[in-house]
Amino acid sequence: MNIPSSADVLIIGGGVMGASTAYHLAVRGHKDVLLLEKEAFYGQGATGRCAGGIRYQFATQVNIRLSQESLPMLVRFEKEMNQAIDYRQCGYLFLLTRPDDMTVFHQNVALQRRLGVPTEWLDSDEIRKRLPMMVLEDVLGGTFNAKDGLVDPNGVVMGYVNASQRLGVRAFTDVEVTGIQVKAGKITGVETTSGAVSTPIIVNTAGPWAGLIGQMAGVEIPITPIRRQMLTTTPLPEIPPDFPFVIDFAQSLYFHREGKGLLTGMSNPNQKPGLDQSIDQDWELKHMEAAANRLPLLEKTSLMSHWAGLYEVTPDSHPIFGKTPVDGFIVCGGFSGHGFMHGPVAGKLISELILDGRAHTVDVSMLDLARFEEKRLIEEYNVV
Repeated sequence: MNIPSSADVLIIGGGVMGASTAYHLAVRGHKDVLLLEKEAFYGQGATGRCAGGIRYQFATQVNIRLSQESLPMLVRFEKEMNQAIDYRQCGYLFLLTRPDDMTVFHQNVALQRRLGVPTEWLDSDEIRKRLPMMVLEDVLGGTFNAKDGLVDPNGVVMGYVNASQRLGVRAFTDVEVTGIQVKAGKITGVETTSGAVSTPIIVNTAGPWAGLIGQMAGVEIPITPIRRQMLTTTPLPEIPPDFPFVIDFAQSLYFHREGKGLLTGMSNPNQKPGLDQSIDQDWELKHMEAAANRLPLLEKTSLMSHWAGLYEVTPDSHPIFGKTPVDGFIVCGGFSGHGFMHGPVAGKLISELILDGRAHTVDVSMLDLARFEEKRLIEEYNVV
């Protein structure tokens, strides 16, 4: 495979972050961009293995602002990109079973409303009325936002890749970056499985692998890969069409409609870090037991498919945007399970950083890499 020997900007990682960054650079006329993906297809890493959820319900102002910019971009996506993404505004319904969570979520809803997000507070009786097929005796209350929902991750990635290529971006799959060239503290190029490329700017959008890419440049990036797995079921005609994306927050257990059946997942709080994406059968059994206890209808179904993917987790569950100690080496990653939904605006913000010197659509200056050494962490509570 013959890849270009040079580029003004080289992007490592062809998931939603990399594809969005390439597109937003190109749409502003910066077209000497090279996008490299190590897998055979774009979006087959963390993006392609996520649940596709998108939401406004977060606990910090910066994450809410990111959603307020990013989700409308997805609403417009099909018209602007000529690419179907199966946008479904089914709403997210968080189920709360612990008094401490009730207190924090009351604060979160107040913040969301102050910022213009019309999240509803539901009492336990309202929730049981909305979800009569679920066992909810222990639920104390919850939150619902009708504009939260689901989008097809592959459609979003391919929409950005195809649009950016039409604008002149060069994009390649099956090309792995094996080394990064740094001279006098500045990026000069990369080594790949298809040859060397000289470039003054590298954007690291490698998701769970971002830390490994950072090591190649001599930059420590505190992004930890954590396995998460989910499954889909055979048809469940008893589930109504308006069934929301339901999250049992205390258990990190979730359900949403997928085709004629359900998709369900549950985060393992004891999962050890690593790049293993195989199915943990023991955890799957624990997950299904918890899921059936909450939704007994699952006992009538069979397994349709199952898979594992990777969260890219930072110490404060917020992403890293921007420059590093190596001149020309830029990071966009560490979204800690909510990166797909913020991918559209994240690419726009990185394009602004490169072309304008700073990101301005949303102020993400507090999400710099230096915050970890400087102890400026910003904790996100609504992590699933």
